[in-house]
Amino acid sequence: MSITASSRAVGIGRVLIVVYAILALAATARSVYQIAKDFSGAPVAYSLSALAGVVYILATVALIKRGTAWYRIAWVTIVFELVGVLTVGTLSLLVPSLFQHASVWSQYGMGYVFIPLVLPVLGMLWLYRRRPSAVA
Repeated sequence: MSITASSRAVGIGRVLIVVYAILALAATARSVYQIAKDFSGAPVAYSLSALAGVVYILATVALIKRGTAWYRIAWVTIVFELVGVLTVGTLSLLVPSLFQHASVWSQYGMGYVFIPLVLPVLGMLWLYRRRPSAVA
């Protein structure tokens, strides 16, 4: 795949995409294991981890792909991710009984060194810098 100036997969964008891919793999693998092992033990937390995995996969693909539609999908997934980590992070602190087992977004992603909290902010900054009108 050749990368041109219109691609978001240039410079630091490549690092961002790699981190998203790693987080997608980690969140998805964790949720599959947790759901297979003991779904009834924490269905909310495990379902949220699965949702996070899907969101990270879609965000990774959207960051790689070119075009206005993929740019919009990247924004939607990354904003959804930020809202998710802020909501789940806050609820996991205020109502810990909801999250007796951690999800990817619990306590703002503390189990993942707060990467789930920082990554969408960096993603949105990158998307803004690489917006179609700024690149053209």
